[in-house]
Amino acid sequence: MGTAQLTAVPEPKYWHLRTVLLRAIDSEFSTGQVIPNERELSARFGVARATLRQALDQLELEGRLVRRRGIGTLVAAPRVGVPVSRREEGWPGSSREQAWQPVDCVSVAAPERLAKALGVEVGALVHTVRRLRVEQGQIVATELLRVAEEALEQVPEIRLSGAAAEGEEQARVVLRRLERLTVDGESRAVELGVAEAEEAGLLQRPPGTPVLVVTTQYASAGRLAALAVSTYRADTCRLTFGETGLVEVTPVSAIRTAS
Repeated sequence: MGTAQLTAVPEPKYWHLRTVLLRAIDSEFSTGQVIPNERELSARFGVARATLRQALDQLELEGRLVRRRGIGTLVAAPRVGVPVSRREEGWPGSSREQAWQPVDCVSVAAPERLAKALGVEVGALVHTVRRLRVEQGQIVATELLRVAEEALEQVPEIRLSGAAAEGEEQARVVLRRLERLTVDGESRAVELGVAEAEEAGLLQRPPGTPVLVVTTQYASAGRLAALAVSTYRADTCRLTFGETGLVEVTPVSAIRTAS
């Protein structure tokens, strides 16, 4: 077997500047502090404004900086710790789960791909509940929670007085029915992605923003009861999976300093 030869790739100027800026931010500024303007930073580091903007944009995407109109560019707060295990979050329909806020619900006949994902026949009725997660007053995630009607067949329908439930009311009805099921277990998968236009709008970020996509399958009575796809802002969230959600990770900067 031959030996693979690694070809060195020149580091882009903006990426080198991003590293230099990050060191300066960590050593000279504190959370919430406004950093110098572009003119001052360009002069200090001897770079073109275009290169500087690329570096600042990268640091904003990473959640290290935040821009405020009329104020300037500030050092962002540390990522918010968001628990994503059932012990902290609860069953999707649980009344204890106050972090998720229902937005609306759409009930349609399942196309082939969705039917396969939920383990139901094509054309089976599926409810899709859209929710937003709020932490410390900030929207940090959006979710599509899909529940097949046949998974709820043992749960009595909930009828509201007056007109038929729509939008947010319908979402709450589905969640209340789901709450009455007994959860047997769950599985989760996490992958890195980017926010599409609709998700980005809900998260109040531009399309293409890095996100963490958490796919969760919930089981009840020996079958798949619900499928949730949650999209978290990667620039503001630190997902925790421990039993207590108190797992601490030493920042890379601290490791480098110690070594």
